[in-house]
Amino acid sequence: MKQAEQKGGVALVTGASSGIGLMYATELAHQGHDLLIVSNQEKEIQETAEQLTAEFGVKVTALYRNLALIDAAEDLHQYCVDNHIEIDILINNAGVFFFNELTKTDMRRVELMLSLHIMTVTKMCKLFGADMCQRGNGYILNMSSMSAWMAMPGIQCYNATKSYILNFSRSLWYELKPYGVSVTAICPGAVDTGLYGLSAKWRKIAIAVNVSIRPEKLVKIALKKMFKRKKQAMPGAINYLFVPFIKHLPDWAVFFAMSKIKQFQK
Repeated sequence: MKQAEQKGGVALVTGASSGIGLMYATELAHQGHDLLIVSNQEKEIQETAEQLTAEFGVKVTALYRNLALIDAAEDLHQYCVDNHIEIDILINNAGVFFFNELTKTDMRRVELMLSLHIMTVTKMCKLFGADMCQRGNGYILNMSSMSAWMAMPGIQCYNATKSYILNFSRSLWYELKPYGVSVTAICPGAVDTGLYGLSAKWRKIAIAVNVSIRPEKLVKIALKKMFKRKKQAMPGAINYLFVPFIKHLPDWAVFFAMSKIKQFQK
């Protein structure tokens, strides 16, 4: 068993106060890992730390941080250095989503997504990856998406940033593997959280027809793939059927899908 899989290895999870990030933190605590959890929701992240400590008996440190800030990764890494915290597992999960035409989107929302998905993820991998390489062991998990293969209007920034994360992670896997450090890109399809703004009705339908996956199931699959040091994983067998299809959608189908997605969000 690798060092980070043993009880005592510290996992850093971003966006850990809700949704998929909360599931990652919960499952890792269940496995016996101490945690450093980060979120821009101050009250929620503190409550999460208290709950996980009480339930699993692990040490959980909660940090309130805006990870979209330009120096967020450096600040977080310095916190770990100052407090002598060695990160064995890095879960880059924090993210945002919006469905809108680019020209009708507030520039601040665009900058937020680009900063959070690209700059912060890249810096986190560089800083904590270097520490892991020096120690000769570590795991990095980056959340991409099945949309990395999609050319879909309305999510032009989201799918582009997820494509960056996928290709960045795949390339970094080769760079860090000789040092005993693995990088895994997780590419789920739809996940049953509030991120996409779907109504409760359509969320239930999506789960029933296996288009959407529950976050707790996704996380268990993702962590299993990470500990096996896989380069990438796409939870949900049906998604492997979708990818070749969505990569070659005719233009009329893309416009039709866009109109339907707008209806589902009402």
